[in-house]
Amino acid sequence: MRSTCLLLLGLMLLGPTATTAQTRPVPLIFDTDFGPDYDDVGAIALLHAFADSAQVEILATVASTNYPRVGQVIHAFNTYFGRPELPIGVPKGKAVSTRDSQGWSDLVLERYPHHAKPNDQLPDAVAVYRQQLARRADRSVTIVTVGFLTNLANLLDSKPDKYSRLSGRELVAQKVGRLVCMAGKFPQGREFNVHEDAPAAQKVFEQWPTEIVFSGFEIGQKIKTGLPLIQNAAIQSSPVQDVFALCIPKAKEDQAGRMSWDQTAVLVAALGAEPYYTLAPGRIVTKDDGSNTWDATKSGHFHLVEKMPVEQVTRRIDHWMQHPPRKKR
Repeated sequence: MRSTCLLLLGLMLLGPTATTAQTRPVPLIFDTDFGPDYDDVGAIALLHAFADSAQVEILATVASTNYPRVGQVIHAFNTYFGRPELPIGVPKGKAVSTRDSQGWSDLVLERYPHHAKPNDQLPDAVAVYRQQLARRADRSVTIVTVGFLTNLANLLDSKPDKYSRLSGRELVAQKVGRLVCMAGKFPQGREFNVHEDAPAAQKVFEQWPTEIVFSGFEIGQKIKTGLPLIQNAAIQSSPVQDVFALCIPKAKEDQAGRMSWDQTAVLVAALGAEPYYTLAPGRIVTKDDGSNTWDATKSGHFHLVEKMPVEQVTRRIDHWMQHPPRKKR
């Protein structure tokens, strides 16, 4: 009994890892490009579903793009899911400005309530990060990024401010438990989130002081979701359903459902890798052109390897994407 107690105490002191089951909500910051693809919409649906089941505490939702009104689009989804108060930040310096080509962000803003300020009146994403991290217990926060690494590179470079006397790297090392990224392709390849801002990706992957878990391109590529969502007649007035219903018919490759890269990162950030995936240890190596390889002789990083059959993961993600908004308080 004594040895069992000591083991449990040791696990508690180590804090949550990518494979441990969570006994309390995971404090989580969601970093998204929210376009140009629409798997971000499925990802934010999962995020709020996990929050409603007390598996996640959403601290903030920040954009890694700066296309006009991106903060308002994110706010429309947070409002739909009953959390209009969530902090939103946008990058203030150089950032990717690519947006959706299908027009779904405009559709959402036309149909659904939102009252977020325009981008130029929203706080810098780095300030949102620093404020939220400074308030939290050491090594307690999980960051999940499903877009570009712009904000995280800027966070590492940030200086002491009114929120913390620590530098950005020091603040991350003290407060963050792990970073989960939808980024890269394994064992090698070239993936959109990395090559669109390759310098930021290189900085983060080389200098980030905590564990990083990668959900690579090859993971979400096989998980095609959205058809049960758009076919569910019981859902009424849902921006998640509206986006998938608009976009799926527009692309031949989406006729069986949209590939689900971003959802897998949120899944692992919220619930851990088990029983969905195993973790391959090593370290990502990112080239100047945004392509990457994997060095299995190094440590500090992990990438997901399929464990649960793709069909089962697909069914679960499809289920969570149909999650209804919580009732207004």
